[in-house]
Amino acid sequence: MKSVSLIKLIKPWQISRGVLLVLLLVLVIIGAVPGYLTGNWPWAKLPPVTNLQQIKVIRKTGIELSDWQTVEQQTIRIGGHKWSLQFIEQDQQKPVWLFLLPQNGPKSQPQVEWEDISGFMRQRLGQWKTDSYSQIKFVVNGSDVEEKTEADPTITTQPKSYPKSVVNARFFRGWNQRQTFAIVQWYAWPEGGNPAPSRWFWADQLAQLHRKRVPWVAVNIQIPIEPLGDLENYRPIAESLSKMVQTALMSDPFAEQASSIESIKDQGSKMKAQA
Repeated sequence: MKSVSLIKLIKPWQISRGVLLVLLLVLVIIGAVPGYLTGNWPWAKLPPVTNLQQIKVIRKTGIELSDWQTVEQQTIRIGGHKWSLQFIEQDQQKPVWLFLLPQNGPKSQPQVEWEDISGFMRQRLGQWKTDSYSQIKFVVNGSDVEEKTEADPTITTQPKSYPKSVVNARFFRGWNQRQTFAIVQWYAWPEGGNPAPSRWFWADQLAQLHRKRVPWVAVNIQIPIEPLGDLENYRPIAESLSKMVQTALMSDPFAEQASSIESIKDQGSKMKAQA
C-alpha cells in the first residue's frame, strides 16, 4: 500500500516538473527568436573599450620611456597584425628592441602573438632558438604612475586614482649564431599582466559583469646580451625596463580605463561593507 501511494505522489510531481520545463523552453524560444532573426543577440553586444583609439595610436608612435631614447620607430606587420617596433637605447649601449601590439578592436583578443614573434625572428635572422625560461614578477604602484604623469607634460589624462598593477612576465633567452637576447613577454592591462591569454580573458569577463572592458597591449622586449650570456646577469635591467613599459602604458593609454576599473573595485568593497 505504501509503495502504491508513493507512486501516486511521484507521478503528479513528475508531470508538474515536465510542464514547468516546457514553459521555460517556450519562454527561452520566445526571447531568442527575435534576436536570432535580427542577429542582435544580447550577449553579443560587448561593452566598448574605453580609450581604444588612444591605445591603437601606439602602433604608429610607440611609447615614451624616461631615460631611454628612441632611435627608430616603425609599424611592421607580424602574423597578420600591425605592431610597433621601437629601437631604444641608453648610455650608448646596443639598442633594445621593443615590440608593442595594441588591441585593435572590442572583439580582438590575445592569441598567438608569441609564436608570431618567434616566426618573425626566424624570418629576419634565418635561425632562432630559445631556452632558459623563467619568470619576472614586478609591481607598479599608483605612486609610480603619478610620478610619471606629473613629470611628463604630454600626458593630459588625469584619472582620479591608479590601481596597483601586478605583472608576471615570461623571461627567457633567444639566440642564433650572430645575436643573443634576453627577452621579456607579457600581455599588459591596467591592473596587471601575464604572458598567458587566459589570464586576460578572465579579467575581461569579470569586467564585463559591470559593463566594462579590460584593454590590452602585447609587450615583447628584446635586450641584446653577450653571445649565449648568463640570463640572470641581465635580470635587473630586464625587470627595470619592463616596469617602465608597464608604467608608461598605465599613465597614458590605460589611464582613463584604470580609473574605471578602480571604481569597479570600490563598488565591490562598498557592497561587502553593506553586507
